[in-house]
Amino acid sequence: MIPRSIAAQLMSLVALSELIGITLAAAIIIFLFDSPSINDTQKFLAGRVAELTQLLRFAKAPGDADELLAAARRGGLDVRRVALGELVPRAAGEMRSFSMRGYRQLAAEPGIELLEELRHPAGSSSQVVVKLDDGHALMADVAVKGGFWSFMLRPAAAGAIIVLISMLLLSVYAVRWVIAPLADVARATTSFGRSPRAPEVLRRRGPREIAQVADALNDMRTRIAALLDDRTRMLAAISHDLRTPLTRLRLRSERVGDDTLRPAMLGDIAKMTRMINETLEYLRDDARSEAVTCIDLPSFLQTICSEFADTGYAVSYAGPARLPYACRPRALSRAVTNIVENAVKHGSTITVALRPTTSDHIEIEVADDGPGIAPALRDKVFEPFFKADSARQGSGGFGLGLSIALDIAKRHGGSIELKPRQPSGLLVSMLLPPEPVLV
Repeated sequence: MIPRSIAAQLMSLVALSELIGITLAAAIIIFLFDSPSINDTQKFLAGRVAELTQLLRFAKAPGDADELLAAARRGGLDVRRVALGELVPRAAGEMRSFSMRGYRQLAAEPGIELLEELRHPAGSSSQVVVKLDDGHALMADVAVKGGFWSFMLRPAAAGAIIVLISMLLLSVYAVRWVIAPLADVARATTSFGRSPRAPEVLRRRGPREIAQVADALNDMRTRIAALLDDRTRMLAAISHDLRTPLTRLRLRSERVGDDTLRPAMLGDIAKMTRMINETLEYLRDDARSEAVTCIDLPSFLQTICSEFADTGYAVSYAGPARLPYACRPRALSRAVTNIVENAVKHGSTITVALRPTTSDHIEIEVADDGPGIAPALRDKVFEPFFKADSARQGSGGFGLGLSIALDIAKRHGGSIELKPRQPSGLLVSMLLPPEPVLV
């Protein structure tokens, strides 16, 4: 019986809330219209009319009756003594302001003969007529003074408030009940983006449209996981099928007797090997599965600088002597190495600086004295496979070094920014959080 679509569920819940609100409002309005205060007033008026009737019947002189009527009028009761011959029948459907409960209360008083079907032409529509004797009757105006607020505006306002509150509460529940499965979809999508190989499957629940989204997401998860497995197998095939022939080709080139041709052949083979390694590093996903380890970051950076210095590059470290940091060491080493490799291709002196920032972040800055990068190209150098001489992309690669470095920084919850160096050169700033948000 529960509607399956989102639109039908929302419409049903809104209709249900309106029905409940109207029912409650109607009950409150009936309660207000028939409130104890009005009933008490009518009971009081009926009692005064009955009491005055009895007093008038016992009055011996006409002057005594006039004094009783005057006293009643001074007390707020509009009464008159009229002749029975002056009374006329009530018109059909004539409205009576005195409620049936008030009539019954008055008729139940001892010695009261209520002339319900007669009225005095000069009296108001809220008059009641009680027989005094064979020739006279008592006409009393028994209108209950409540005003527009009591009889219409107050019940309407109360009903509107009840309807609004009931609709609001049920709407909040409806939104949470209908939209809750969407939150599960969002969490599953975020989890899948961070870890496509996660085994959990999104539970199929909620309206039909959300269940269809859950099915599509589960199917997409299965397909992407299969594609990742295919990519892993492809990388293994490339690693085996290309590296082995290149190794054989390098061994054969070393036997070439021509001293001019042999270095050129070995250089081309080394260039191809670097391009393959760079591409495999960009496609490899093992950095996500690397365990987090606490390292001494200054010693870590000094080791990278020493490796470049041992091969003849002027790379030095500047910064504190000790600074523990939790990270994925192999991935972070690849990122810093790629940045330094890009720097040594274009500068003669490179400085790797480490400093804590005012926001408790950690900044690793690689500075060189090369030609720098034009401002318009500083964002493009992070794009995969982007190569341009003006953007300092080194020869012998696919332009993936900075892309890999940026990806690793983001996986640690950080960022990389390129800044100009004065008087010439480039500053590559890697900003890392105090505790990496690993993805």
